[in-house]
Formats: sequence, structure tokens, C-alpha cells
Amino acid sequence: MKLLAGNSNRTLAQAVSVHLDVPLTKAQVKRFPDNEVWVTIDENVRGEDVFVIQSTSYPANDNLMELLICIDALKRASAKRITAVMPYFGYARQDRKTGGRTPISAKLVANLITRAGADRVLTMDLHSGQIQGFFDIPTDNLQAAPLMAQDIKAHYAKTSELMIVSPDVGGVVRALALASRLEADLAIVDKRRSGPGKTEVANIIGEVSGRRLIIFDDIVDTAGTLCSAAQSLIDAGAEEVSAYITHGVLSGPASERVKASVLKELVVTDSIELPENIGPDCRIRQVSCAGLVGEAIRRIANEESVSKLFD
Repeated sequence: MKLLAGNSNRTLAQAVSVHLDVPLTKAQVKRFPDNEVWVTIDENVRGEDVFVIQSTSYPANDNLMELLICIDALKRASAKRITAVMPYFGYARQDRKTGGRTPISAKLVANLITRAGADRVLTMDLHSGQIQGFFDIPTDNLQAAPLMAQDIKAHYAKTSELMIVSPDVGGVVRALALASRLEADLAIVDKRRSGPGKTEVANIIGEVSGRRLIIFDDIVDTAGTLCSAAQSLIDAGAEEVSAYITHGVLSGPASERVKASVLKELVVTDSIELPENIGPDCRIRQVSCAGLVGEAIRRIANEESVSKLFD
């Protein structure tokens, strides 16, 4: 197999390379003076099984174009099979029509990746499961729950005393998967969305008083909703609140909000590189998903089952 890395997360790509003991393919992913993406593959990839590692995180449009052009370059270089490895799939929150005359951008992005020439997609913790159906090619959606459960067990002596919290009704299945692995109880925050990026907590389902809570979700963006949910849980009598979120988008004032919040810590994977303004005083910590992504790549290359990673 061959591994090709875009510019969105070189650190993760290098870690996956080390895990698989496969060097990154020599390539140039650069920009013309007007910011057009320019890609050159500097190795022979004819007949090869190539995995393109590229999250479509900020700047989402630039990183998406890099991915599409890398796929096109590989297709025209006669690669045998091209797998788009997208630890974070951007535009995933636009997975349905939320009103009249609105797009389903996640479907559009799926079409672009397919038409560019990808034969397979590998991603992690999609915002909603139905996005897999947007692709007309095989799509593997890795679960971060085992990774998070392992980290929680390493940092909490008695996981059975914890309570896992879903920050909304839509994330119950995801939170339940983590709670089952830890043999922990489950609570739900009933939040109502009053506008784009604006939510308010309406109710808390479950007895959280005196409990140590862990909020589990797939995406943290500006952290406004997360911090307000944590405050509501503390107001309801919780002893402490931490958060484990798969994708740390952390845009705008996110780091300052987390720093000023009641959260004990925020743990995210390295599916997205942390912004440069996040220091050790922000109480934000990363766990690596390189082993999980690398093992999935190895299994795909060897035609083995990926789902068995989560049994």
C-alpha cells in the first residue's frame, strides 16, 4: 500500500505512517500565487492501493479541494484503488434540509469525492449515520468510543461510578455505546436550538446530583453549547463535569470558553490539529487516533473485517 498525506493534519499522517511502518509517499501539495491547489505525485503509484489521509477541517474548502485534487492526480496516475481517509468529515452537520431552500451539503461533498475518483472512504464518528448512505462507494465509519473508553479507564479509578451524558437526544446512541463499555449510567441533556449555533438547555433527564459526569459527543466547535450544558449539570448538583469529544474543531472563542467554564477538562482526538492558541492552561488534551486509523487502513489493504475492531 501507499500513504499520501495532504496538509490538513501532517502530524496524524506521520503517526499513522509510523504505526504501519509505511513511509509517506513523496508528493508536493502546494499553492499557486492565487491560492489554487497544485499537486504532484513524485513516486510511481501505478497499480497501487493508495490511502489519502486528509481531514476536511479548517480551512474546510481548501482542505477539501486538496483531497479532491490528490484523488484526481492518483486516478490519472493509474492507481489501482484510492481510499479517502477522512478522520474528520467536514460539512457533516449539513446532512438534511433544515428549512425551505437549504442545501444538503454533506451529500454534495460525498458526490464530489466519488466523482473525483475515490473507490472507498474511511472516516470516524460521522455526525449522523445516514451520511454513509450518501456515498455510492463503500464507506467505513470508525467509532471513537473504544479509544475514549481506554483513556477514561486510565484516568478514572472506578469507571462504574461515572455517568455518561449525551448533550442532546440525537447523540444518545453514541453516548450509550461508551456507557456500555464502561458499565456506567446514562443521562441526557434536552437542549433546544433557537438558531444556528444558538442552543439552550431545557431539561436534564437522569439524576446527576453528586455524580462525576462525562459529556460525550462527536463535535465541539465554538464550545458555547458544551460549556452551557456543563454549567447546567453543575447547577443540577453534579460533583464534576468533564467532556470527551471526538473532533475538536475549536473555532473562534472555544479555548477561552473552555478555560473559563466549569469543565474539569476537555479531551479530543487528533483527527483535527489543535489551533496554535491552545496552551496547557486551556484544560484541553488530545488522545491519538493514529493506532485506530492505522489498523483500519491495514485491514482494508488486507481485505479483512474493519467492524471487528469494535467487537
